[in-house]
Amino acid sequence: MATFLYKAGRLAFRRRHFVVLIWVALLTLAGVGAASAPTAGSSSFSIPGTEAQKAFDLLDERFPGMNADGATARVVFAAPKGEKITDAAHRATVRKTVEELADGSEVVSAADPFTARAVSGDGRTAYSQVRYEVSGMELEDSAKDALQRAAQDARDAGLTVEIGGDALSAVPETGATEVVGIAIAAVVLVVTFGSLVAAGLPLLTALIGVGIGVSTITALASALDLGSTTSTLATMIGLAVGIDYALFIVSRYRAELAEGREREEAAGRAAGTAGSAVVFAGLTVVIALVGLSVVNIPMLTKMGLAAAGTVVVAVLIALTMIPALLGYAGRRVRPAGEKSRLLGGGRTPGRTGRPNLGTRWASFVVRRPIAVLLLGVVGLGAAALPASSLELGLPDDGAQPVSTTQRRAYDLLSEGFGPGSNGPLMLVVDAKASDDPKAAVTTVADQVKGLKDVVTVTPATYNKAGDTAVITVVPDSKPSSATTEDLVHSIRGAGDRITAETDAKVLVTGSTAMNIDVSQKLNDALFPYLALVVGLAFLLLIAVFRSVLVPLKAALGFLLSVMAALGAVVAVFQWGWLSGLLGVEQTGPVMSMMPIFMVGVVFGLAMDYEVFLVTRMREAYVHGEKPAQAVVTGFRHGARVVTAAAVIMIAVFSGFIGSSESMVKMIGFGLAIAVFFDAFVVRMALVPAVLALLGRKAWWLPRWLDRALPDVDVEGEGLRTGAARDDEDQELVRA
Repeated sequence: MATFLYKAGRLAFRRRHFVVLIWVALLTLAGVGAASAPTAGSSSFSIPGTEAQKAFDLLDERFPGMNADGATARVVFAAPKGEKITDAAHRATVRKTVEELADGSEVVSAADPFTARAVSGDGRTAYSQVRYEVSGMELEDSAKDALQRAAQDARDAGLTVEIGGDALSAVPETGATEVVGIAIAAVVLVVTFGSLVAAGLPLLTALIGVGIGVSTITALASALDLGSTTSTLATMIGLAVGIDYALFIVSRYRAELAEGREREEAAGRAAGTAGSAVVFAGLTVVIALVGLSVVNIPMLTKMGLAAAGTVVVAVLIALTMIPALLGYAGRRVRPAGEKSRLLGGGRTPGRTGRPNLGTRWASFVVRRPIAVLLLGVVGLGAAALPASSLELGLPDDGAQPVSTTQRRAYDLLSEGFGPGSNGPLMLVVDAKASDDPKAAVTTVADQVKGLKDVVTVTPATYNKAGDTAVITVVPDSKPSSATTEDLVHSIRGAGDRITAETDAKVLVTGSTAMNIDVSQKLNDALFPYLALVVGLAFLLLIAVFRSVLVPLKAALGFLLSVMAALGAVVAVFQWGWLSGLLGVEQTGPVMSMMPIFMVGVVFGLAMDYEVFLVTRMREAYVHGEKPAQAVVTGFRHGARVVTAAAVIMIAVFSGFIGSSESMVKMIGFGLAIAVFFDAFVVRMALVPAVLALLGRKAWWLPRWLDRALPDVDVEGEGLRTGAARDDEDQELVRA
């Protein structure tokens, strides 16, 4: 591996014009494709195998024109204070608006609130349910514009009008904080390298990689049904790993220059050593992201595959474009320890020979490993305590910022009709096998009315054949509450009993039931996913480190950091700690996919630091240093760079906390705090403490396994022996 990457790095350095031209051409091609592609909205949401999805499929079969999974808009009308929506003038305005909505393109129906009994008890609020032929992803902009124009006309007539549902999908806005994150990354790079040119290379290549990845996603979004969150995730992960991978290679290049090597040779060796670590670190991230497909949720699979593709691009750019750009930079990228004149280079240092901070910290940990280990484990355990109260759910309009029309519509409905009106349940009764379909449907309605937390059960609507019916149930609690989830399970339990009595099947669906099914599916998939990802990465790291205990220690440390991060997420987004500071306007259950998503992404990123830091220790140990000294040597060379990489990742992820979409905000915070715990507590404290306690046992590997494993040579031993042979040949020639 190291020899191949060494040759590739030297080739890219020599043929830099050709390499840069290829990447610029790819960026241009992806950009043109993105510019010419149709605009994509929110991804369609289907969950194979769940009861809610089976009900939707049955509705498509028995109610062909119903478009049960099509987009919906809940247009809420509210009269001014002291007036009623049933007043003649307001009634006329509402009916005119409903007629205008019904005439819109792609509209299946628009319900008259006065005939559909959709007027609140105080007579001040009413709503019209508008159904569309296609999903929110496929809804044309003209249909959305018509919806907003109709609402505005009613506002001009004196009514308060807000629109909920998925017909108007809010486009995530990350705001200026994302730019601030990149700016912080730039400052960290300048401080780390002491050179504006060297600092600019990782930023430039990361932006090119993200540009290629996100542009490709945008170009394929409509064809592959990729939502806006897909590109946001790819940007988040792509920026972080793109900067970090380039950072490690540039750092190793400067270290090789400091040892007196020529620039082309230094570029080759940087690609062969740090580049090998980049390949395996990237592989762990890709394994974690691609592994999301085992959950069998199409949206999550697409997000993982798209982000994994962006990571692959970041790895390839780091291995090829960085050596090429180093060739262009020439002497403007200085050896390690030197700064450019602009940043203070050329001055006489005040003190010489003093160990750097990484060396001093590692020496401290090696002297007191037990105290450091206990303090780190207890601290992470305390941070993880809130995770014991974890409640999962999927965000609804109640989680939107109060500035959005979706959130205002949600609040108006809650005030006028109760919180359950925002997430009604749809019961599909398949009575085709029943002797008396109508009697079976009546039995279902009567039993559901008697359940706790049920406010309203609407009359059944039958299909043309009369063998299938739809009943709407309005709960007393909000869609994301545990009480509503209990009601769904109660209805399904009653449905099983009814099936035994009448042969009629009862299926619960709707957005609320779908969210509950998604949460359950994610919970069921978490441990198999964890076993798959950690197992594959464990095998990979055994080959990298030629050790059993080091990968095991890495996996256990990851579990500590991810549990602590989940605890922090619960404290902020569920309990409300620091919610005002972070712009969390509505607390509630943690997003269902957050645990499995954090396991996947954080594991991949955590292994990055493990590979970059421990390969230096392994390299020192292989070359004859004692275990404790190898730990110190690894920190002397790697601590500064790993710290910079972690700060950069935290800055990039924190930039997404400013997003207007609660899911993106939660992901940004969760990943940022997870990287903080993993990099600064686990990798910087627990790893050296455990290795110091294990000593030589840390690098133990059974002989049979050592013979069976491939020699990946991450330490670049092949480069050293090759160089030694070259030196011997030169001596023989001279002789």
